[in-house]
Amino acid sequence: QVRLVESGGGLVQAGDSLRLSCAASGRTFRSSTMGWFRQAPGKEREFVAAITLSGGSTLYANSVKGRFTISRDNAKTTVYLQINSLNPDDTAVYYCALKIVSALDARPSVYGYWGQGTQVTVSS
Repeated sequence: QVRLVESGGGLVQAGDSLRLSCAASGRTFRSSTMGWFRQAPGKEREFVAAITLSGGSTLYANSVKGRFTISRDNAKTTVYLQINSLNPDDTAVYYCALKIVSALDARPSVYGYWGQGTQVTVSS
């Protein structure tokens, strides 16, 4: 089994920065891919970014390029999402996900493991 625990969310003001963390435990593999998704109230879950744990290759949604940075610490099996210049449109629950295949993918359906999510609220 794989367990994912997100942290780092909170209430911030527009223009602030946040770093979200996702710690993976259990049966993880170096060949895994981890991703971040977000879901705003009344909207579908959308892809944000993904990273392969082996090579560190990354993929970003066009809407977040330049403001979001995904990174990993393989020693801790932790993935981070640095978010800069936050704006109210970034308000959402941010979810971490993992799939045990080393291939970047933006589709939520291919990720087999999910965390509980961390709330990010940006006030204007």
